[in-house]
Parts: sequence; structure tokens; C-alpha cells
Amino acid sequence: MGLGSASVVPLTRARERAAAARLQISEGIDPLAQKRAAKAVPTFGEFADATVATMSSQWRNAKHAVQVQRTLEIYAADLRRQPVDQIDTAAVLAVLKPIWTEKSETASRVRNRIEMVLDAAKAQGHRSGDNPARWKGHLDKLLPKRAKLTRGHHAALPFADVAEFIRQLRQRPATAALDLEFAILTAARSGEVRGATWREIDIAAALWTVPATRMKAGREHRVPLSPRAIELLKMVAPLGSDDPDAFVFPGPKGSETMLSDAAFSALLKRMGRDGELTPHGFRSSFRDWAGEMTNFPRDVAEMCLAHTVGNMTERAYRRGDALNKRRELIEAWGQYCEKEEDV
Repeated sequence: MGLGSASVVPLTRARERAAAARLQISEGIDPLAQKRAAKAVPTFGEFADATVATMSSQWRNAKHAVQVQRTLEIYAADLRRQPVDQIDTAAVLAVLKPIWTEKSETASRVRNRIEMVLDAAKAQGHRSGDNPARWKGHLDKLLPKRAKLTRGHHAALPFADVAEFIRQLRQRPATAALDLEFAILTAARSGEVRGATWREIDIAAALWTVPATRMKAGREHRVPLSPRAIELLKMVAPLGSDDPDAFVFPGPKGSETMLSDAAFSALLKRMGRDGELTPHGFRSSFRDWAGEMTNFPRDVAEMCLAHTVGNMTERAYRRGDALNKRRELIEAWGQYCEKEEDV
């Protein structure tokens, strides 16, 4: 059994190692086997990287995998060189305490991701015992309860003012203005609209099919298109290319680039509505209008917004997506959005 190079390990230290090895042998422990086993245990960093690579296929998009990877690299840097079986509560606390109060949301995610890695390490036989990153019944006794992130409602326009806003929007010669109007008329999320490609659009059927990979709920969503929405698509068609994967509402660098979210902020700022309105808020405008001004069932309005409707049992028995009823509601919304245009 090697005890280290004579040029590096002093004789005194070599004797100590030899004595320790003899003691292990006297206790029935094979020091060579233990040394090999220690080498087989990966570091936290090695195992974390492997875990992210394995789990990324089940996450909604590549961006989430990158975020998980980056959090573990930046905030759990002090753990990365340690053997994964040596991570204890003190090591986890050393990572979390500096950011627990100042970056509470980030700290919570870091803790959750460390716990995920250590759970996976235990499942693969690299660890034993309780997870030192577990919150309930463990770290919740050692760290103060973090302040919940306060989320306000997205700034929304009263539905009675939407038509006048659209009239003003049509005076703006910008792709962002066409994009935002399309988002309002379809009651879609701005990211879904900005990421729309021509492959998803069927103008003849007046239908936009958003694939599951681009939906928040991870389910395909069919969006009926009103006559004005079809008109908007025909207006932006010359901006694109023959590539079906080209963006419907392209960015300034051409049809292969997506219009950025900042384009909406800049547009609203030019209109003097920056901070007062958000693109997402128009979904609330639509929902309020549907609830207060129409007799359409609540479920139809919620399905227009691509919200999950009903409990698990109800969803298991629902096969359709009420497309025809939703088309009627979306077309009625489009007509409502035109009502003040000539005033």
C-alpha cells in the first residue's frame, strides 16, 4: 500500500499513515478497499452536474436546466469540492445563511436544489442518513421562516377602456404594437405570442395551436382567431420568410429572432403608460369583461386563458377543449374591442 511520494510525504507522516493502516487491519478493515471506496464517491459538484444532466429531460425547457445548474455553481460553490457523502448540516447552513434574508427567494431555491442533489446521491448509494438540506423538521428549526415574496396583481386596464387603448395602439407603426394587439385579442400570454411561429398558425381554419412545450401548463393549447387577429397576421406576413419556423412577430434583426419583452416596455413608455399597464394585465381585462358582460360559462373563459379547469377527476373525463364555444367568446371579445374605434 502506497503512503505517498517520499519527496512530498515526510517520514514522520508516512509512519503515522502506516500505523493508521495497521490499526484498521487489526479492526478487520481493509485500508486499500476503503481508499478505493473513498475515491469512488463523487464530489458534490460532480454529482450535481450529473444530476442536472439526468433530470433536465423532464423539465419544461432548457432554460430551467441552465438556471438550476447556475444556482448550484454560484451559490453552492463551497460545497462543490467536498465529497457528496461528507456534506452535513453545517456545510449547508454555511451556504444558505449569507443569502437567507437578503435573497430569500433565491436562497429557498438553492436549498431545494441542494436537497434534490443529496436525495439523488442517497438513492445511488453515495450517502446514508437524513438529508441535511431538508426543510421541514430540520432547517426550519435552524433558520428563520423566510418572508414570502409579495406579488402584486399585474397592472390591468378596466375592460371599458380596452377599445380606446387599441385605437391608440393602432397609431403606432411598430411590430410590438401589432404583437400586443394580437395578444389582447387572443387573451394569450405575451411570451406565447412573441414565440409564435408560422408553423403554429392555420389561417384557413382561423386557429393558432401553441405546442405543449411553450405552454405554462405543459399542455397543447388551441387558440381561435377572430377576424381582426387574422388581419393582423396578414399584416405581419411580409415581415417574415417562407420558413415555417420563422417568428410571426419578428425582432428587429429579422424573422429568425424573437421580439423581446423589452419591446413592450418601450412601446408602453412611448405611449405614456409605462408602469401603469402590463401586457399580462390585459388577460385580467378579458376575464373581467367575460364575467361581467357575457353569459358564457366560467369554464369557457378560463379555458380561453389556458387555465386548469376542474379537479383531477373532472379533467380526466374531459376530452374536448370547448373550441367552438371559445371561438364564440373570442369573437365577441374582438367585437367589443372595436366598439369605440370610430368615436
